[in-house]
Amino acid sequence: MTAASRQMKLGAFLWATGHHIAAWRHPKAHVTAGIDIDHYIQLARTAEAAKFDMVFCEDAAGLREANVAISSQTSRSIGFEPISLLSALAVQTSRIGLVSTASTSYNEPYGLARTFLSLDHLSGGRGGWNLVTSASPIEAANFGSTGLRPHADRYQRAREFAEVVTGLWRGKPGGASGSGHDSQSFSVRDPLDLPRSPQGAPVLVQAGASDVGRDLAARTADVVFTAAQTFEEAKAFYDDLKGRLAAYGREPDDIKIMPGVAPVVAETTTQAQEKYEELQELIPDDVGVALLSSYLSIADLWRYPIDGPLPELPPSEGMQSRQALVIEQSRRDNLSIRQLARHFAGARGHWRIVGTAAQVADELQARFEGGAADGFNVMPSYFPGELDAFATLVVPELQRRGLFRKDYEGRTLRDHLGLKRPM
Repeated sequence: MTAASRQMKLGAFLWATGHHIAAWRHPKAHVTAGIDIDHYIQLARTAEAAKFDMVFCEDAAGLREANVAISSQTSRSIGFEPISLLSALAVQTSRIGLVSTASTSYNEPYGLARTFLSLDHLSGGRGGWNLVTSASPIEAANFGSTGLRPHADRYQRAREFAEVVTGLWRGKPGGASGSGHDSQSFSVRDPLDLPRSPQGAPVLVQAGASDVGRDLAARTADVVFTAAQTFEEAKAFYDDLKGRLAAYGREPDDIKIMPGVAPVVAETTTQAQEKYEELQELIPDDVGVALLSSYLSIADLWRYPIDGPLPELPPSEGMQSRQALVIEQSRRDNLSIRQLARHFAGARGHWRIVGTAAQVADELQARFEGGAADGFNVMPSYFPGELDAFATLVVPELQRRGLFRKDYEGRTLRDHLGLKRPM
């Protein structure tokens, strides 16, 4: 693919009322969105009309942010089990990809492979699995576990899990021999009771950014979601991950790297800034600090002065890459705990852009053409308003610049992403 023909990929990251921690308090937010199927149908159709590659639903096997005020948490969560939700959206859409998270720590390969292949057939080849290892002890407590598995153990299980699942999708549960898989962790005898996917296999997405997470992505992933505040961070991650592919017999274009971005866009810069400040004013300090605590795997940040610096933190068995990102930003920008909590709560550690359609497009174009991203996972601050704004303001600007499609070229998610069909 030439530089001139290369176009960015876009995902719409669905999250009930929106990605901002206080989205549910916004006067234009749909507070009961998490259990309103018509709301999700509207969002999926908006993204499809704008020619997004996919919609994406995150999931956790528990209230990962259980120390956040319950009114905030219940209003922000997806609500529906996401694969059930995407199955419903499959019959209400025709082209957009449908990607959901599922954990390798709290599932078994055969059942998960069958579920996602079923979604893929229901949607005509538009399904995708976002592989996560689950980093919260709260999730572990819901499955009779004695505690959160160590980081290295979770990824060792994930590597084997992904191998078994992709073998099942190819009709060979034991790899090339097809004779089954038998190990200390998993035992799978039979192939799935479904034919191969219309796109060869569901798209495999991953989001781990630790060293072992990057290695797993280089080995198995088709798409990688990541978080990066600066161009330099995004570029370093992009180059590192693409550079690991050759060791697994893969080419740079075999994987699409899509950092998260939380845009706040309006007709004028002033209007965009006012929209952003309105959202920021809705964040209670206790909610912001509690959310920050959960992502840093700290029991309670409140014992430290809220207007003081972030304390030195021990290594975490939780989300190591996200902890490192937050600590780096706090040191780089000299932020107090209060300032860091408010900043983090606005986009949960992801890149935020506030401005006009042209300004947002400028920023996306710079990272895309600068070799720091293949596209972006768009995280609207509140729904449906900010998704509507991005679809009607930013997408036409990207299309005008020749950076994004005006119509779908194919029917499957692999077609949209320009990914090879698995053998």
